[in-house]
Formats: sequence, C-alpha cells, structure tokens
Amino acid sequence: MPIEQLGESLAFINWTVLTTLAVGTFAAVVAGRFLTEATKGYLAFTAFSAAVFAGLAWAADTGFPAASPDAVIQRQELLRRGALLALAALAFLYGILLRRGGRAAPVAAAGLAAGLGTLVVAANFWSPNARLDGTVLLLVQLVGLSGALGGVWAAMVLGHWYLVTPKLPEAPLVRFARWLTLILAIQLVLSIAWLGLGAGSNGMPGFGILTELPWALFVWLRLLVGLVFPLIVSWAAIQTAKTRSMESATGLLYINVGTIAAGTILAAGLYFGAGLLV
Repeated sequence: MPIEQLGESLAFINWTVLTTLAVGTFAAVVAGRFLTEATKGYLAFTAFSAAVFAGLAWAADTGFPAASPDAVIQRQELLRRGALLALAALAFLYGILLRRGGRAAPVAAAGLAAGLGTLVVAANFWSPNARLDGTVLLLVQLVGLSGALGGVWAAMVLGHWYLVTPKLPEAPLVRFARWLTLILAIQLVLSIAWLGLGAGSNGMPGFGILTELPWALFVWLRLLVGLVFPLIVSWAAIQTAKTRSMESATGLLYINVGTIAAGTILAAGLYFGAGLLV
C-alpha cells in the first residue's frame, strides 16, 4: 500500500525537506546579496536560518540506519554528512559577515559548493543502480526542490521585513518572487516531461502513472498542489508586491511556504516510496 511505503520512506523525506531547505535558503541569501538591494539585517537572519536547517539536516542524516560495511558506501555517507556540517558552519559565518556589511564572496562560494556537494553525493548514493542518468535526474530534482523551498522561505522572510521597515524599495521582493515563479515553472515543465518519459526506476512512459492506482492520487497532488497552485500564487505575489501591497504579498508567500513544502514532501515520497520522478 502507498501509505505503508511512504511511511517506510519518512526518514528520507525528512532529510530531503531539511536539506533542500538549507541549500536553497543559503543560495537565496547569496543571490540576494549580489543581485538585489536587500538589507544586511535580512540577509544575515536568513543565512542564520540556513545554518539551523543545515544542522537539522545533519542530525537527520545521522539518524539513518548504520552504514554498510562497504568502504565506498561509508565514504559517501561521510562526505554527505561532512558537506552538511560545512554548509551549516559556512552559513553561520556568512551571516556574521553579512551583519557586518561585508560581501564575503569566498565564503559564499564555499557555502554554495558545500550545498551542491551534498546534493551531488546524495543523488549518486540514492539513484537506482548508481546509473549516471538516474543520478543526474535525481540531482536536477533535488536542485529544483532546493530552489523552490529555500526560495519561498527567503521570500516570505523578506516580506516580513517590509512589515517592520515599510520604506524599503519593493524591487528585492519582486525579484525574489520572480525567481520563485521561474523555478516553479521549470519544475512543472520537467515534471510533465518526466511523466511522459516514465522517468524513475518505476516510471510508466506516456503519462500512464496518472491513471494507475494507487499512486495516481499522489502524483496529481504533487502537480496541482505542489506546482500549479503555488505557480499561480507566486505570480499574484509579484503583482501585489509591485503595487506595494506588502501585507498581501507576504500572506500569499505564506500560503506558498505550505504548498511548496507539501509538494516537496510529495516529490520525495514518490521518489523514495515508489521510484517516481515528478
């Protein structure tokens, strides 16, 4: 049954949510520092939150069953956990440097490398049969989930900054919302393509999974609740931010935090529970 299979995958789902949230949040901070006029207080706070998420992801990673005696598997687990710890430390350091007004490009680059390294090792470790095409597809999925979940968290926190600092220009929030909309649109296109091709270890080509019980319900929820609906809401957030209706924009982004998080959970559950890429 799907529920039982999803239950068996809870540890992997938890890891995926926390790790993609950490990686995506840190990437959003770096983008906000170099591509927007976001305030140093906001950027520092968001960097600190990325450090917390990375620390929680590391704790979740150490909760997996004991590693196989195989030396290669043990090295991959150590690499994954080491990269998460490095991301946590670098995100915290970056927050301190941002608070002091610095750009700290080397720290930003190192943090991005640690985040991407975590995803690369995880994709290689959990892709079916260690095939290159499976690794690349899972890596693309993890990067997309990171951009969406971390991006919406960063955008929602930025919306709160306008509520306490109303004189801030609207450009940073508009830009964050546009980036989020673009990421969701790309995810939707990829999901449709993967469904058509039957990507994943148990995928059915030609959109067959959309009518194949019992997983069809979860696939439709992933598409409609996790992608289509937040895509519409993100577009609405752009329009409201342009008119400086920041309370409305923040409320819309709050909704998106929930729907995109739900979509991330569904995507991880479908992959680890059913071998489906959506």
